[in-house]
Amino acid sequence: MSERILIYETDRELLTFLKSFFRKRRGFRVEFAHSLSSFSETLSSDRNCIQASIVSADELQSLPQIKDRPSIIATISKDARTGLKAIMKHGVEDYLLHPFHNDDLEFKIKNVLDKRQIVSRLKKEADNLQALIELTYLVSSTLDPQEIFFLIVKKISEVVPVTRCSIIRVDSDKRYAYVVSTFETPFAKNIKLDLSKYPEIKKALISKEPVIIKDVTTDPLLERLKDILSPLGIRSIMVIPIIFHEEVIGTLFLRTSRAQYAFAENEIQLCNAIANVSANSLYNAFLFEKITNEKSRFERLAITDFLTGAYNIRYFYHRLQEEFSRSERYNLPLSCLMIDIDHFKDINDEHGHRTGDVVLREFAQVLKRHTRKSDVLARYGGEEFIMLLTQTTEAGALAKAEVMRSYIENYKFRTLKGGKGPTVSIGVASYPHPGIDTKEQLISFSDNALYRAKTTGRNQVTLYGSSG
Repeated sequence: MSERILIYETDRELLTFLKSFFRKRRGFRVEFAHSLSSFSETLSSDRNCIQASIVSADELQSLPQIKDRPSIIATISKDARTGLKAIMKHGVEDYLLHPFHNDDLEFKIKNVLDKRQIVSRLKKEADNLQALIELTYLVSSTLDPQEIFFLIVKKISEVVPVTRCSIIRVDSDKRYAYVVSTFETPFAKNIKLDLSKYPEIKKALISKEPVIIKDVTTDPLLERLKDILSPLGIRSIMVIPIIFHEEVIGTLFLRTSRAQYAFAENEIQLCNAIANVSANSLYNAFLFEKITNEKSRFERLAITDFLTGAYNIRYFYHRLQEEFSRSERYNLPLSCLMIDIDHFKDINDEHGHRTGDVVLREFAQVLKRHTRKSDVLARYGGEEFIMLLTQTTEAGALAKAEVMRSYIENYKFRTLKGGKGPTVSIGVASYPHPGIDTKEQLISFSDNALYRAKTTGRNQVTLYGSSG
């Protein structure tokens, strides 16, 4: 099949070059658009049929924003600087620059065609993966074997164009097989098959490997059956044994047939994967749960401080960006508390760093008790913590900070065995504020307030800009 290429060009020199280039090369079906509007219309309506398009960089801004539009080669025949700016602005990666050379254009066309093939292959793989995910969910949602079997053949028929798709159970003596499910006749089951008439199934059973018949009229395995199969319009057959731990599980086989053309490699891989999924339906239910839990655990670890269990500072800044933008957009209050344990070094010196770590962990748990679901508590570094209070005014932040300070002052840390626990100093800053225009300033102001609380006696709450 020839590659379809759409061209719109008004520069006479370049137009002559393009016509000469394609006149000497076969394998391309070239169409020259007579206007930008017809070029755009064709791109919009036939984007799946056009493998590449060539258009002047000057015209890029006039093209419609088409999702998954064909790969574009932009031509720059005049001002190179302006043309390069245009292609960068519109995200075009391939371009042809004056003076024009055959080798350059040939390379650019090959490049866009290769990329298009890669994108198409990746999309197909993504679709196949989605089918597997859906099938895994479906077969793990029921304990009824018959329902599982039908879900499998139904899913295969949705993603692979076939004329027949069945799951087959084989007798222990391997003389007969029984169709336990087939998508073309959903209610048919236990149809008896004489395996002497199905050598492809027998071979798959013995070898425990997929058997792919590309053409039933030429494959030696089906030599004596080709006169029977040919009138049925069947050309290609695939048999996939369903195996678990190198054993045929339940002697089940998947059989598909196609009338038009041979199975593609990705279709074979998909069917093989589906066979594995069906063999492991119950096992996958537990495995999927384990993977989901592990994924959630890893996600938590990625945003959590290991020692204290509070969020880490990277996640805090991510949330700060979201919340500050929301406060700006909707004129909502946002407050920040910078919290520091007073004289924490004394705890490390007197009790040791190991005890200090336990105190830090317990301190973080105390702070969490005073944290709403919408608030964000993170370890800022060392014995310093930071808390973002969403939709909280300056007065609300001060009140909350004072409650925490008082609570910690009277709290008995278990690790210190009834001894006097540490106190805290807290700096408070709130948005909106005349001096706060950015999220960085909100942090800086709360940090400055903390510094003043530390230098004027500790064990107190200080608001940025206050005189007290």
